[in-house]
Amino acid sequence: MKDLTISNIERQNVLNNRFAVKKLQERLDIESMFFDGEYWLTKKMVADFYGVDTSTIDRYLSANGDELKHNGYVLCKGKVLKEFKLQFAHLINEASKTTQLGLFNFRSFLNIGMLLTESERAKALRSAILDIVIATINEKTGGGTKFINRRDVNYLPAALTEENYRKVLTSAINQCVDGHKTYKYSQITDYIYTAVFKENAKEYRKVLSLDTKDNVRHTLYAEVLLVISSFENGVGAAIQKEFKDNGGVKLSMYDVERIVNELSEHPMQKPYLNDARTKMASRDFSFRDAYHGNIAEYLRAVTPEEYERFIGDKSIDFDNILAENKDVLKRLKQADNE
Repeated sequence: MKDLTISNIERQNVLNNRFAVKKLQERLDIESMFFDGEYWLTKKMVADFYGVDTSTIDRYLSANGDELKHNGYVLCKGKVLKEFKLQFAHLINEASKTTQLGLFNFRSFLNIGMLLTESERAKALRSAILDIVIATINEKTGGGTKFINRRDVNYLPAALTEENYRKVLTSAINQCVDGHKTYKYSQITDYIYTAVFKENAKEYRKVLSLDTKDNVRHTLYAEVLLVISSFENGVGAAIQKEFKDNGGVKLSMYDVERIVNELSEHPMQKPYLNDARTKMASRDFSFRDAYHGNIAEYLRAVTPEEYERFIGDKSIDFDNILAENKDVLKRLKQADNE
């Protein structure tokens, strides 16, 4: 089980998921104060809920202030504090001369609950958080996340693009590369996968627990597919050029591996490779609970915008899109082949 007290990335993944946060707010139904469009709690309210002293809350504010402020904790001052006191003086129990008041919105309230190790109630809340996050994602995706990548509106164009560039590569392999007539294709694909996300197909399948019949490319995010497309097109062109320069002598598998490695080291590729690795490592960790150890250094929290793309209003039902646009997709593919 994930330990939310340890990882800022895992905490932020929860807090950036507005769907899970909303369900938690509905379930907990905590007494709070509605002001300026949000529900707020004082430090004492937070301490009372978690069964700790306010001094404990102060200690966590001191140690994790930047994170808590990022997620909504504020020091209320001046005119805003005056208005707040007028409305909630009977609840906040603060001296009238108080010049600033720390307030937690619901996200920062959850945030400190994910940090507190002294509180049994916080421990129970962390368990509920993990359950609700999983349930929310499964609910939004129809029960599974294997193909959550397809819910991105950018996936289908990227998949069609990759399919056509792959034909450039396979044609070059067929005509210009020596080796086993079947296995050489998968071997060169592994060279490209390893260059892009540091795993071959077998390793990737293991990380995502894919069935042998599952097509790896059908589970990749749009950004990853586009980088693979650039490699397939570039490697295909380089194979054909070297074949021609060598007077029609077929390239060895070693030659092709060298071409892939040279392309992966090109400065032009670095920003795209870094982006693809970051997206894969981070999204798979959050959405699929899959950890890519070889690209762990690229792991970061999934943004609120990414949650919208994959499980929010901006996400799509891929199967319905396919069913509704079969003829259009067929024409697009035919046009790309001409």
